[in-house]
Amino acid sequence: MTTPLFYSQTLGLPGTAMELDEDNSRHAIQVLRLIQGSALSITDGKGNWAEAVVAMVDRKKCRVALQEVHQVARPKRSITLAISLLKNSNRFEWLLEKVTELGVTSIIPLRCQRTEKETVRMDRLESILISALLQSRQAWLPELLAPRSFADLQQWKLTQGINLLAHCENTLRNSLLQLSFSLPDQVLIGIGPEGDFTPQEIEQALAANFIPVQLGNTRLRTETAGVTAVSLLTC
Repeated sequence: MTTPLFYSQTLGLPGTAMELDEDNSRHAIQVLRLIQGSALSITDGKGNWAEAVVAMVDRKKCRVALQEVHQVARPKRSITLAISLLKNSNRFEWLLEKVTELGVTSIIPLRCQRTEKETVRMDRLESILISALLQSRQAWLPELLAPRSFADLQQWKLTQGINLLAHCENTLRNSLLQLSFSLPDQVLIGIGPEGDFTPQEIEQALAANFIPVQLGNTRLRTETAGVTAVSLLTC
């Protein structure tokens, strides 16, 4: 039987005990009904994974004993998704959930010329990433960077690896499906807003050595494009 998985920013050493925070304690006691001796797993989102048992419970606190702690290797390919913010917050949150499940490494929200939303609640987005991490039972939490302006691409593009730009202009583009098998271990892909990147933004990216790619034969919503791109890159 799969043990319930919890997230904690820090983990102790095997043989030590730790107390779950208030929210995790409440979930363990009131929702999962864990009791003394119940098995559980804990990750810190930085690759560390612990197997533990409940050592003590009361009405509001859950203390666990760590039995084993091991390091989970990172996926071989590091994938950074630089994607436009969306006017519809629910759609952007859905995107974050799905790319986390797929194993994205980093996420950079972008403000592009056609982006209709300027601000986000970073704390809420972080909580969505954690929930998706736990649901997909992974040990590496994606890094969520602060929103950046597309115009500052020299500051957020990769200096090692390869930078890709998915756009819908009717110009020569590589198929990401075909290209994905020969890409290096560090990849960034840029996805534009509804309405796509502007011609000026595409020109700026190409001048900065971004490689233009297409995701398929149909025009995708921004969130669908983001999920498709990460899915192809994790194959």
